[in-house]
Amino acid sequence: MRRKFVIYQLLPRLFGNTNDVCIPNSFSDVNGCGKLADITPEVIKSIKELGCTHIWFTGILEHATQTDNSAIGIPPDPSTVVKGKAGSPYAIKDYYDVAPDLAINPERRMDEFRELAERCHSLNVKVLIDFVPNHLSRVYKSDSNPGRVGEFGENDNQFISFSPENNFYYLPGETFVSPAETNDIYFEIPAKATGNDCFRPDPSVNDWYDTVKLNYGVNYQTGESFFLPVPDTWVKMLDILQFWCERGVDGFRCDMAEMVPSEFWSYSISAIKAKYPETQFIAEIYNPGSYRKYLGSGFDYLYDKVGLYDTLKDIVKGFKPASEITSCWQTLSDIQDSMLNFLENHDEQRVASPFFAGNPAKALPALAAGLLLNRAPYMIYSGQELGEPGMDSEGFSNCDGRTSIFDYWSVKTIRDWFKGEYDKKIRDSYSFLLNLSLSEKAFSLGDTFDLQYANTDNSSYCSGNLYSFIRKFQNELIIVVVNFSSSDFSVKLNIPKHLFEYFDIKDGNECQSFDLQTGKRENLVFSSEIQFETFVPECSYSLVKLLLQ
Repeated sequence: MRRKFVIYQLLPRLFGNTNDVCIPNSFSDVNGCGKLADITPEVIKSIKELGCTHIWFTGILEHATQTDNSAIGIPPDPSTVVKGKAGSPYAIKDYYDVAPDLAINPERRMDEFRELAERCHSLNVKVLIDFVPNHLSRVYKSDSNPGRVGEFGENDNQFISFSPENNFYYLPGETFVSPAETNDIYFEIPAKATGNDCFRPDPSVNDWYDTVKLNYGVNYQTGESFFLPVPDTWVKMLDILQFWCERGVDGFRCDMAEMVPSEFWSYSISAIKAKYPETQFIAEIYNPGSYRKYLGSGFDYLYDKVGLYDTLKDIVKGFKPASEITSCWQTLSDIQDSMLNFLENHDEQRVASPFFAGNPAKALPALAAGLLLNRAPYMIYSGQELGEPGMDSEGFSNCDGRTSIFDYWSVKTIRDWFKGEYDKKIRDSYSFLLNLSLSEKAFSLGDTFDLQYANTDNSSYCSGNLYSFIRKFQNELIIVVVNFSSSDFSVKLNIPKHLFEYFDIKDGNECQSFDLQTGKRENLVFSSEIQFETFVPECSYSLVKLLLQ
């Protein structure tokens, strides 16, 4: 049986940076840069106490950057093919190396990562990193490849657009034209296809122009696939996964996984799990029609972005009623527990930004609903628990409600947290819910029964603003009522007969109730004939635990 876990995503470049005077579009010598060493045992312990079991370290792999690291043999990359001064963590320059920015001593950067992994493991916290399989930087050049496989593109036939033996897709006779307006010179002849399936030599500024798409044996012109013999790209990418497993990584968040054939994932995940059976694979995926195919190829979990995330965001913004959650989870049916739920990550707008809730407290009911609804894992993004609004203009990134992944910057709420000057109320709310989701077996291991349908026409209930469900494990039930509105509700909840049949429990059970927030205890009869009464404050939730006899 799956058991819930909680991921804390952090970008070390941002997380450990305590410089409180940053200038847009500046290098790290002005704005500073967080280090792996900033993630001390005390920091890891605090993240664990928050209620997180895993840390996803984003931006670990060496990526293209305008920063000059010539002193260690890594010159700056042309601004023509780098987004921002720091560069995108998803334009990988060396799959076998750590970004030099993140090390106190750049020549020991791999050792410093190993030491970070050891700090996490000593506190029983799992280590996740990105695996970026679909594309790499236009300036990719590995100086750390251990030599078990060759370099990308070294044996490619660049005179043909596609060959299953090539690592890249080429545009013979065409010269790459960058949309970036800079004076740097960069030559790419023949041009290669861009990472977001752009098969033109002149990608737009909205394309992933800093990356090149990798060839997994699919001819996009004809739609044909050539997977036997095993394409060379498959062999190289499997070696990269093995390399990081050997260095203590417990799992991978796989970037844009659905842009890579599912057959590759079957090949690589099965090989990794044969040697490292506990390794977790999480797919960033946005096409519900492909969910089961990618789970079938070996993924443990998939992003639930276009389902629960989008639904909860629309409810918080007032675009949808709370009752939409029911149809949302029903579309997933048997794979609910295989989805990764969240309200924030590096791609999405901060919940405290005016583009989302505008106030971190207004997002708490969405947190409760997404976190407690099922056994699926949950993820939060560093600063979310502190009410970070993400409303800085960092340079390459504008003021858009997101925290830039392209710039050298620091995050005010995280700086304040390091100094002990933070919004304790918001963080305590996160800590309470996250820890509860792990400690209460009804949440971490239990089954779910949706109460919304039984209360649609209930005059003592507002299905547009409230959402309710029950979680059960053995003789424990937890009744959850979530209030998305800015009004308090005294609720009288209908409990349908079908619930007692579904859970095979007595209708009319005498039991003890325990309010998980207030600690209030009382005896009651849990019955389909008696409405369950509770009070739900504005933008909050009611959590009442019943111990059945």
